[in-house]
Amino acid sequence: MNVLALIAFITVEFFFVLFAVLIIRSGLSERTSRSFLYFLIAFALWGAANYASNLVWLEYDALLFLNRFLFFASVMGLLWLLNFIVQITHQKPSSTSLLTVWLVTVAGSILAFLPETVTGVFIDGSAVGVDFGTLSGFYFGVVVYLAASIIFRLMKGVRQRSSIERGRAKVLFVSIGIAVAILLLTNALIPLAFNNFSFSLAGLFAGIFIIGGVSYGIVRHGMFDIKRAAVRSVAYSMVLLTLAALYIVLALGISAVIGGALATNEQLFSGVVISLTLALVFQPIKQFFDRVTNRVFYKSDYRSDVFYAKLNQTLVSTTDLRKLLERTSNEIATTLKCDYASFVVHLQDGRQMQAGTSHYAKIPAKDKTAIVHEFEKESSRKIIQTSLIEKNIRLKRLLLSHKIELVMALRQGQDVIGLLCLGEHLTSVYTPRDVRVLTTISDELVIAIQNALSVQALTELNEHLQQRIDAATKELRASNAQLQKLDEAKDEFISMASHQLRTPLTSIKGYISMLVEGDVGAVTKEQKHLLEEAFVSSERMVRLIGDFLNVSRLQTGKFVIEKKPVNLAALVASEIEALESNAVTRNLKFVYKRPTHFPELMIDENKFQQVIMNFADNAIYYSKEGSKIMVSLREVDGQVEFSVKDTGIGVPADQQDQLFSKFFRASNARQQRPDGTGVGLFLAKKVIDAHGGSVVFESKEGKGSTFGFRLPIKKLQK
Repeated sequence: MNVLALIAFITVEFFFVLFAVLIIRSGLSERTSRSFLYFLIAFALWGAANYASNLVWLEYDALLFLNRFLFFASVMGLLWLLNFIVQITHQKPSSTSLLTVWLVTVAGSILAFLPETVTGVFIDGSAVGVDFGTLSGFYFGVVVYLAASIIFRLMKGVRQRSSIERGRAKVLFVSIGIAVAILLLTNALIPLAFNNFSFSLAGLFAGIFIIGGVSYGIVRHGMFDIKRAAVRSVAYSMVLLTLAALYIVLALGISAVIGGALATNEQLFSGVVISLTLALVFQPIKQFFDRVTNRVFYKSDYRSDVFYAKLNQTLVSTTDLRKLLERTSNEIATTLKCDYASFVVHLQDGRQMQAGTSHYAKIPAKDKTAIVHEFEKESSRKIIQTSLIEKNIRLKRLLLSHKIELVMALRQGQDVIGLLCLGEHLTSVYTPRDVRVLTTISDELVIAIQNALSVQALTELNEHLQQRIDAATKELRASNAQLQKLDEAKDEFISMASHQLRTPLTSIKGYISMLVEGDVGAVTKEQKHLLEEAFVSSERMVRLIGDFLNVSRLQTGKFVIEKKPVNLAALVASEIEALESNAVTRNLKFVYKRPTHFPELMIDENKFQQVIMNFADNAIYYSKEGSKIMVSLREVDGQVEFSVKDTGIGVPADQQDQLFSKFFRASNARQQRPDGTGVGLFLAKKVIDAHGGSVVFESKEGKGSTFGFRLPIKKLQK
């Protein structure tokens, strides 16, 4: 029994120390890790005290102290074991329960060192017995209370809603339940009932069940984040054991070959051979055990660099937001081995889009708002893990109701634009490494989602604009068709009205001419002046009607140029002479020097008569009183150049480009002469263009204008 007890003691103490070192190396930021470390220390002290208190060769006082310390270590070990179970299963005991446990523990710790609890010790064969005092019953009541509390908390943990916490509780319930039963039986019930202490060392075997249960929980349920360090420790231990065995085999083999006791040179030679052999086989052996441990403990492990590469390919594979979220969810769920993965993204129009793996949990808008609010309360918070929530029970219940084990905020600056939700881990739990990986990719996810949202917004905008363009185009086509009909009706009306007005105006003009010439009797000077004014107005009306008729002909394609030989010098002189009286009434004077020899040109005489008259008539109406109107006709570089230059109001610079458009009139011209039509210059340009010529135009507002034309001589000669 002593040999087995020694083996159990060394094994338990070794693994407890190993676990303690691994937990310290992995960090003590979590309360669960600290609680388990304190339990390991207390149980290691209890194991050492249990073994040492049964060393019969120690002095009496030392054995008495060790047994009292053993009682104290038992209480502290049970206390920290209870605290560890509460933490690992994320239970929330009431304040009364916590106070009761601590009061009972303090009482048990005090009772452990009182003489009334352990009055003395004695040798019972190969073990040390204890003489119990009057307070020993109270002490064992404390032990039973703490043990019962442990079993109660384990049973409560098995009923947890989270499968992770439930799985952890089941493992601990079996392993710790057996361990507590062994401890109570060997260190409490048998000694109290039968006064037999020979089985007290068997309590050390309880530690083996605790070690086994915690080890399984680490591998299967991610109880602590020491899995990687533990597995690597196992791998290196296996490497060292293999190398040690290989060393022994090689040493014995060389000794057998050489035979007898090795001389100094032979020892040196064998040492070199063994060292070289071990150096050569170390790396292959290490790689072998790394592969074995990875295959056993890391079936669900992944390489973060490979995951990042695959995720980047996924994020650039499409700009369709829903497809992007679904593909990304599948990649994350496959890599992290989670039940499901899904996104909830806030769209620009106030709606939310949800997408994920095939069976993701849909989250109502109000629940999504509640989760986002938790992240907004703490701007630095990126991830919430449901199993680690201790205080906010309402949030924990909300996440559990949607089977969410981990949720990450997708932030753009300080704003939360969406959530990444993960279901429960299929093989273990989410480790800090998983959290770091998710935190690393959060910015890439946000950028990809924002790009997809921008593309979606542009697509929707383009579709909306296209619809509006199509509708506007349809409306414009309908309006254009209607305008064309109205324009045709207008042209027809102008043509008809012009023809109808031309006949009576011709008659009126003839009668006025007869009156002026005295064919129907003598007229006074005043009457003659009025009749001459009426005759000029009727002539202007005839020309105006002619302009409208020409515009109508242009619109209907009936504008015909009738060319014949014309002496342009005589035509200009005739028109200027006809307008002389009108210029005199406005205190203006035409200055025109008729060329003596001028070539005849093949032009439309009537239409050029209207062009010349229009340029000269405009000069009369827009010139300043008392000024001169310069009229010029000459040959320049094989062209005929005609111009009328005045010193009138001119044309504003910003309106000159539109001057020869149909019905356009400059702003100052409309003020100077409100009754103008804006068709004279338009028709003049059409006539000049029809003869292959070009318009001459220069103007400066307030300084006057020059209007005219150039015609090619060779092209217009017979």
